[in-house]
Amino acid sequence: MLGTDFRIGSPVWLDLGSPDTDGAAAFYGAVFGWQFVSAGPDAGGYGFFHVDGKTVAALGPLTEEGARSAWMIHFKAEDIQATVSAVRSGGGKIRMEPMDVMGEGWLAQATDPQGAEFALWQPGKTAGLGLVSEENTLVWAELHVPDPAAAVTFYNGVFGWRSQDMEAPGMTYRVLSLKDGDQQQTSFGGIAPMGDGAGGEGAEKPRWVPYFNVADVDATVSAASGNGGSVLMPAADVPDVGRIAWAADPSGAVFALLKPNPRM
Repeated sequence: MLGTDFRIGSPVWLDLGSPDTDGAAAFYGAVFGWQFVSAGPDAGGYGFFHVDGKTVAALGPLTEEGARSAWMIHFKAEDIQATVSAVRSGGGKIRMEPMDVMGEGWLAQATDPQGAEFALWQPGKTAGLGLVSEENTLVWAELHVPDPAAAVTFYNGVFGWRSQDMEAPGMTYRVLSLKDGDQQQTSFGGIAPMGDGAGGEGAEKPRWVPYFNVADVDATVSAASGNGGSVLMPAADVPDVGRIAWAADPSGAVFALLKPNPRM
């Protein structure tokens, strides 16, 4: 599971681009109990979601022309310029060149060869999220693409990630780990074939999906739908993993819920 000892390739930041930031703050406050704190008058409407005073995600207005509301997972880069070059060499695209974010770190936006969007973060004053893997925080990062094997090759070239095949009902799931350390202990996410694991509209587009750790998946799904969200995949038990569900907020941003199996 994720930790805050961030290393190269770790999911290090998570933010939501929304056309309705006030509505999004209210929705996620109702669903997860998050408190929204503005980053100040110079931040263009950007701010942070807190749990117990620690940042667990962030929220801001959409900044790219034609962009749709979505969660964006940021991965740690030690040298953002070199990482950008690796993205391009692997067939990916850079949507936003590296920029210094007021001394907090360097940010770049990228798209992998299959169309899944992600971001790069080279830490400055801000290392990353303050709390992960606890209740109502980010616990897993999952990529859905048409060709998982090609995705493994691409991200290995960019971050050095390792993968391990895990057989699941009707599919092969690839568990991702950081390039250094014990492979199981440094696992942080996985890759699933697009169209599997979350039926309906939630599985139609290549994307990274954040999973949030919740104490009661069914109750959280009910809170999401009761506050204007939609259920893309009803709560279901996955052997050896836990209970999961997929949902979308009122603006269509997709996220997932997980109550991990205690033996994980």
